[in-house]
Amino acid sequence: MRKLSKTLAVLALALIMVLSLSVPAFATGNYDEEAWKAEPAYGKTLHYWIGASCTSATNLAEHLGYFAEEGLTVEGFKGESDIEAIGTGKCDIAIGHIAKATVPATNGVNLEFVGAAHLLQGCKALYVLADSSYQHYEDLKGQTISVPNGIGASDYNITARLLLEAGMNPLTDVTLTPVDQDACVTAMQNNEIQGALLSESFGYPLIQQGILRKIDSADGNSTNELCCIIMMNRDFVEKNPITAEKLASCTKRALKWMGENPEEATQTIMDLGLYPADKYDMNLELHELMSFGKQSDEYATEQMKSIVEDYIECGLITATDDADAVIEYLWQPLGSAE
Repeated sequence: MRKLSKTLAVLALALIMVLSLSVPAFATGNYDEEAWKAEPAYGKTLHYWIGASCTSATNLAEHLGYFAEEGLTVEGFKGESDIEAIGTGKCDIAIGHIAKATVPATNGVNLEFVGAAHLLQGCKALYVLADSSYQHYEDLKGQTISVPNGIGASDYNITARLLLEAGMNPLTDVTLTPVDQDACVTAMQNNEIQGALLSESFGYPLIQQGILRKIDSADGNSTNELCCIIMMNRDFVEKNPITAEKLASCTKRALKWMGENPEEATQTIMDLGLYPADKYDMNLELHELMSFGKQSDEYATEQMKSIVEDYIECGLITATDDADAVIEYLWQPLGSAE
């Protein structure tokens, strides 16, 4: 473990040194045109992961013309897994959940995090039956919670993160099991499960109908929890630092636009078929809760440190026990929304 920790730290330092050579030039808009043309990706079609709802900033960056303004030709890509697509180089940039991506990234998946995207509130939440006795996460100790998209996937890792923040161990204090989202209410009513992590767009009408309610930890920990980050293929960034920064900056511009223009952004995302149709008021309310593009690098660093430390402590990260080395290796902020 210690050997791997040192390897991660050395690789991180080397990568930081490589990236630092190009960042200042592009940040001022005075990057070397000839250096850009010499990059392997120059003039080629680049691929972004086709997002939906909270991960749609890459789609919007194309729709709003940001990629074109930077001289980039792009097309969307969709597969089984955003993490696999980034790690294998089928995709150059994607937005995905930070906790979901952290574990595979420490186990050899070839990706890095380059920026924050939005908060968890408005995206996913832990739900219980409205008439149940459960008021906080801590009340679910010893109970069964559904993670609809499966063990090891985003719902599992989000739930694990929330429980860890509440001082619980997701591996021993509860049972996490996959139950399809559409079946969760019935499973709760049959007492097969006592809670479920659900998308807020799914849970919203069920709260209105008095069937479900959201819960939080006793100290309200999830209200300021980071949800999704921008991730890129590590080799792509190293070999194409100017192109990579252009991609990251365009995506951050789209996130900023989403945060500063919630009404227009909500309608645009609906028009693109990436938010539920005919539910503008709900979409707008949840969109505003996510606070797109308003998270600083300092905030993202704190969130990542907390996630990595928790995952090491409970055994979800097993490749190393050096949290600082993991963070230095994974967290490479790149680009600007300005």
